[in-house]
Amino acid sequence: MSKPLVDRNEISIAILGRSPGNGHPYSWSAMFNGYDRELMTRECPYAAIPEYLNKQPPETLSMPGAKITHICCTGEGEFDAEHVARCSLIPNVVRQPEDVIGKVDAVIVATDLGYEHVERCRPFVEAGLPLFVDKPMVDNPADLRVFNDWLAAGKPILSSSSCRYIKEFMPYRISTHNLGALKYAGITMAKYWETYGIHALESIYPILGPGFVSCRNTGSKESNVLHFKHRCGADLNVYVGVGMGGSGLLTLVGTDGWAQAKSQDSFHAFKTQLDEFVRWLRTGVRPFPYAETEELMRMVIAGIQSRAAGGKEIMLDQVL
Repeated sequence: MSKPLVDRNEISIAILGRSPGNGHPYSWSAMFNGYDRELMTRECPYAAIPEYLNKQPPETLSMPGAKITHICCTGEGEFDAEHVARCSLIPNVVRQPEDVIGKVDAVIVATDLGYEHVERCRPFVEAGLPLFVDKPMVDNPADLRVFNDWLAAGKPILSSSSCRYIKEFMPYRISTHNLGALKYAGITMAKYWETYGIHALESIYPILGPGFVSCRNTGSKESNVLHFKHRCGADLNVYVGVGMGGSGLLTLVGTDGWAQAKSQDSFHAFKTQLDEFVRWLRTGVRPFPYAETEELMRMVIAGIQSRAAGGKEIMLDQVL
């Protein structure tokens, strides 16, 4: 039987970290706390955030019984913690991340730089605080071994991409039987493989399920072209590139038909991800097995390794 990780009516959460181009401290905090609409619209350094927040009815901008109560923004980035706190109604700003220990029930590490997550998370793992780690959890084998050891020791850590919860892809998570046996899948995503490749992978992973075998990346740092093989016999092509105008486009082809869908609601995906985090805190039941996160991290790492090796095929069971 699972037990709640946090057995309190009102859950206090700290959001920590800052990385270039990543506005999650603004947007995720607003989804818990609400926000100052005028200030966010006028001053948020990421125009897309107030654009989608302003479309939401006020009642969707809260998390019953859970609030972001503390923030600390160490690291490089385009904002400071005080500004996020004013925009997203966070009552407490601290100077060092460790200052939240003893003051909150859980922690969100809101940076998308996989190589820094072990050291960002370590103080809170040692303190026994439940953690949500932004995507990708890691981007190298050594750090994946550390997280594997932490999870094996029972440390409460959850990580995912919001794209796991793209609503336009949900019908294909339920069933692809009408397409016959899947032969081919494709997904596109903007920006860089190291930070956004996990968005592409995790959006399609719940459709194909576990069982990826190998990866080949024949692209470049700015234009990643990947081929993954799955044990079911399906081939997955992933394109992740800078300047992509067709991000989040899914293609599925089976023996009896095909389907396409486009991601169009970032707010829904983010909010559902955070809902699942709070549900995990309240119940102790993971929304999906850690084994899925571990396999996805192998896929991210294999994409980096293959590209560095000039497009060599990397077997996922050899990544570690």
